[in-house]
Amino acid sequence: MTRNNKDSLAETGENSPLAVRAPSFPLGAGGMQGIIFSAGLGTRFKPWTDNHPKAMALVNGKSLLQRNIEYLQQNGIRDVIVNVHHFAEQIEQAIVENDGWGSNVLVSDERDLLLETGGGLLHAKELFEPGQRFISCNVDILTDLDISQLLAFHQEKNALISFGVTNRTSSRNLLFDENNRLCGWKNNSTGEERISIPLSASENSSKTRSPKAYSCVVVFEYDIFRLIEEAGFSGKFSLIDVYLKLAPDHLIMGYDHSGDRLVDVGKPESVAVAEALFF
Repeated sequence: MTRNNKDSLAETGENSPLAVRAPSFPLGAGGMQGIIFSAGLGTRFKPWTDNHPKAMALVNGKSLLQRNIEYLQQNGIRDVIVNVHHFAEQIEQAIVENDGWGSNVLVSDERDLLLETGGGLLHAKELFEPGQRFISCNVDILTDLDISQLLAFHQEKNALISFGVTNRTSSRNLLFDENNRLCGWKNNSTGEERISIPLSASENSSKTRSPKAYSCVVVFEYDIFRLIEEAGFSGKFSLIDVYLKLAPDHLIMGYDHSGDRLVDVGKPESVAVAEALFF
């Protein structure tokens, strides 16, 4: 459902996506679609998230949501989906009051159940243009990764999924082979590993997997929805689980953009770091 009336928000039934059409240009005229994952509880961002969604936290006077919508705009993307759960009405009201900050904004409603990134993506399926490639990003990540370069890399590799990665320090890493293909995941704090593509016997003595930190800016082919369903995913699940499940049979690639600006605004103290880099 698409609602043009800014004075009220459309409700489409229990735990179903709703759409808020903000500006006046036609839906579909905003180029490629993007989804901004904004539904999280923000437990690391207390006390702000005791009364507000993390998406509304300010960095130099602009909310994280506004900054991500504008980031997508700068990369030619004006048709945007935002999923909501925690203090969902505050996000919806901000979208309406600000005319989507110049973008067409559709809201995927997860009030009844927080679905994580994978479940949130699948839940929003009906809001995507069938057959079209799209972008995702996380509301608490600020970066200047050039999406056009990520797209060029994705097309060159003929991948199902491509995402930004860097060599920054992280508690968890994705693991890649020498061709930047995803092979596994590692928790650096516990040592736990999940390997999707093991090293062969001939590789064990001469090759290792390269750890990279996930930047949360992702290109998906639309076929991801069919593959998620065929793999048996439903309800609440992470995109990382999807990547690791699909990696043996499909090209999932890491695009190294080390050197670009990137801040995970996951904790209140990270706001000062973000404000020093994003004006």
